[in-house]
Amino acid sequence: MDMLGGITPAEFLRDYWQKKPLVIRQAFPGFESPVSADELAGLACEETVESRIVIEDDAGKPWQVHNGPFSEEHFSKLPEQHWTLLVQGLDHWVPEVADLLEHFRFVPNWRLDDIMASYAPKGGSVGPHYDQYDVFLLQAQGNRRWTFGGECGSTSPRLEGTPLRILSDWQGEETVVLAPGDMLYLPPAIGHHGIAEDDCITLSVGFRAPTVDDLLTGFTDFLCNQPNAAEHMNDPDLAVQDNPGTIAPVVIDRLEALIQEKIGDRRNLSLWFGQFATAPKSVETVVPADEPAASEDLQAAIQAGEQVRWNEGSRFAFHELDNETALFVDGEQYLLRGDARPFAPLLCAGARVNTKALAAFAEDEAILGLLTNLYNQGSIYFE
Repeated sequence: MDMLGGITPAEFLRDYWQKKPLVIRQAFPGFESPVSADELAGLACEETVESRIVIEDDAGKPWQVHNGPFSEEHFSKLPEQHWTLLVQGLDHWVPEVADLLEHFRFVPNWRLDDIMASYAPKGGSVGPHYDQYDVFLLQAQGNRRWTFGGECGSTSPRLEGTPLRILSDWQGEETVVLAPGDMLYLPPAIGHHGIAEDDCITLSVGFRAPTVDDLLTGFTDFLCNQPNAAEHMNDPDLAVQDNPGTIAPVVIDRLEALIQEKIGDRRNLSLWFGQFATAPKSVETVVPADEPAASEDLQAAIQAGEQVRWNEGSRFAFHELDNETALFVDGEQYLLRGDARPFAPLLCAGARVNTKALAAFAEDEAILGLLTNLYNQGSIYFE
């Protein structure tokens, strides 16, 4: 399958990623939606599923949003046209949707976020807007007309009277109609507006882009939880000052040295980021196995060739350190040494783990214990 329309992943990352849009005709030839509109509505009625309905004209108010879960009665009261149902994290609940993510592994695991589904009857949309993340918009059912182009930002005029960030004075640069199997890539900050031409479903493959605030806050919180964080800043070389109100340059020097010492530890930075980048999006997506398994049961299943698969809401990554490999799964770290180090790249390569290679690793007692722990906490399961 030529998902990127004749260009290689390397060419796409070089020429388009975070640079300019790309329309890909028949990225997924003959594609059929893995979910129906009724199934999306059913998911939107569930407590654990994040969902929204956007109505273009809600009793005279423009672009109003209603948050789920919804009742069946709520759907019966919707207008015939000009509204959209959004179901976030569809890949967490539907394995066939999660399988689509395997086609996007040319982007690192930690950058992938989730797949959102949007259903709309004719005329439905969420208004002209822009996002702060990369997204592939895959048409799954029906036809949607997209107008896009032009970089937007915090100073772009917005429509008043709506909780959504609707652009009020925006003209796109290009318009296309996507049919099932067609896909549109949009970099961050590019204005876009998609309108359903008939009953349609669009799958949005989104990517994570943490803010600088998220990164700084997360890392400093991590440092504050280290054992030596309770130590006090000292000054054994304190000298008499001409004015007691002065904060002397030597104080700032000591403060700078202290902060540099704490943040300059690449090992600490690596371990924190691996945990940060793989933390589950929701506590509901990774739940313990109904029946905990013993190590010997897990080994027998693996040796029998049963397929091990990631939980659809789990996140896997690894980082090579000097003498060990750090494996990160759902916000937890596991340090592997010696012959166990190749286990991390094997486990993180894709949602379905290579059965033959896994069977060899499962003969090691320590790795088998790790696999059992991952199974019992709900990060992996047998397909």
